[in-house]
Amino acid sequence: MQSATQHLSWTKPLTPPAVVLPLKTGIITGLLAIYSAAVGILKLFFERDVIVDTLTLGDLFLATLAACCGAYVWRKSTQAGHIRAAQAFAAGLIAGLILVGLVVAVTQLNLRWMFTALSADLSRTLTYKQGALAGSLMIIAASMSAALCGALLMSMSDSLRRSLLWSMACVLIAGVFQELIQISLRFGGAVAVIRELLYVWGGLTVQGAAIVFFFAFVVLQALDARKRRGAATTLKSPAPKARSQLASALLLIAVLIAFPLVAGSYIGQVMMLVSLSVLMGMGLNIEVGLAGLLDMGFVAFFAVGAYTIALLTADSEYALAQYTFLPSLNFWSALPFAVLAATLVGVLFGLPVLSVKGDYLAVATLGLGEIVRVLVISDAAKPVLGGAQGILQIPKPHIGSFELADPVSLFYLTLVFVLVAAYIAWRLEGSRLGRAWMAIRDDEDVAQALGINLVQSKLLAYGLGAAFAGLAGAIFATMLTSVYPHSFSLLISINVLALLIVGGMGSLPGVIVGAILLIGLPEVLREFDEYRYLFYGALLIVVMRVRPEGLWPSPQRKRELRAAEKG
Repeated sequence: MQSATQHLSWTKPLTPPAVVLPLKTGIITGLLAIYSAAVGILKLFFERDVIVDTLTLGDLFLATLAACCGAYVWRKSTQAGHIRAAQAFAAGLIAGLILVGLVVAVTQLNLRWMFTALSADLSRTLTYKQGALAGSLMIIAASMSAALCGALLMSMSDSLRRSLLWSMACVLIAGVFQELIQISLRFGGAVAVIRELLYVWGGLTVQGAAIVFFFAFVVLQALDARKRRGAATTLKSPAPKARSQLASALLLIAVLIAFPLVAGSYIGQVMMLVSLSVLMGMGLNIEVGLAGLLDMGFVAFFAVGAYTIALLTADSEYALAQYTFLPSLNFWSALPFAVLAATLVGVLFGLPVLSVKGDYLAVATLGLGEIVRVLVISDAAKPVLGGAQGILQIPKPHIGSFELADPVSLFYLTLVFVLVAAYIAWRLEGSRLGRAWMAIRDDEDVAQALGINLVQSKLLAYGLGAAFAGLAGAIFATMLTSVYPHSFSLLISINVLALLIVGGMGSLPGVIVGAILLIGLPEVLREFDEYRYLFYGALLIVVMRVRPEGLWPSPQRKRELRAAEKG
């Protein structure tokens, strides 16, 4: 017995947990920094200024990594406060040493035969152009300082931490998007004074960054104080909360209407793409977020809407009016047929997979979506659908004599449909049918035992979700004035599902947040487009680890996940 006890004592880890946490976190942070440098992201970030001649996006990226490292150590440690701070400091030291190791390796070895981004220029940039020794010391000092700042943030109150982080985010937005913001501030008068206070021709100044940070911090603190007073008032009466939500919604709509006029056609184009993604996200949210029906062939409904509007309105050889007795229609007359066709296809898609669940349902719907894509591009359907050539000469919508031709006017058209669709989706969510969908999502057997018609409810989910996608496809075809088979790849379904996951399943505001992050930001930051899918994957991993319910989840989904964690 004694020998067995001695054997067990030898198998215990000799390193105390207080050392393991910062060691492991620091190593992971350092490896992430090395990976970002090896694949070229860091070099690209160093080329973009946040504060002109002072702070680059690469500097901010490395500082954020170290700060997250310190914040994670502070959050996970069970030690006293001063020991937590020392652990965060040590984690930052380890991360900095690993990055210094990369600098030494790049300096002493030729690694460009494997990683072309690991060049001498990158080494000089990492060391702040101060030489190997002085630059390495600066890297370590910056890493430790950032990690300590991350731990300090976690020690603050939620209100103060939230205000500081959002204020820093405002500075980041003002710096990274300085070209677009300066275009928006191109008018004279007071607007020109604001631009001169914040920017020079090259970008955001130090003075401008300080002004943006201070203003954002004061506004956020005031809003937080107002929110606390409103919460106390809401306990007595829910009316003020409802009025506040209505005022916020009206303010958001006013900003959406005014911003494209100020920002120009490029931003209008980006906002239109985001709006189309929101429309599709609302449709998929009905199927996945509410009814729990994982649909990987959702792009098929998008394609049906686009091709239907093309066939009914195009002035080309493939238009139905060319070889049938049907007259050529305008956009407004053809739109109901496009939505109806997508709805019918959605119901037909639902019929073969009514009894399929889980991962098998995803595979089955993926196959159905691919069938539509293959049919569209096939030689058999070429006389009708144009094959790989697609269908051209789709006319723009008209309102009287006014043609909605430019991106801004098309965005307004899409915005109207998004608002109508959002109202319908909101009413559906709170309806009897919406509750039936949620019951099916939670447990089909229990839902059926409660008297819910599974066939009818599932087919309605498929049909209504497809209607939203068909509407988006019709607007998309009109925007491009043409449709091609390669525009409807599986990647569209994956993107829409990803924005639901990031934003929050079952949440309409979450759909908007996810579309802005995954569709809008990559369109605005075109120079980072080659790393889009890397950012997608990283963002999905972070969201699943930190906020598995999404960035703006529905209250019910949030309660369910918290109950599952406690259970």
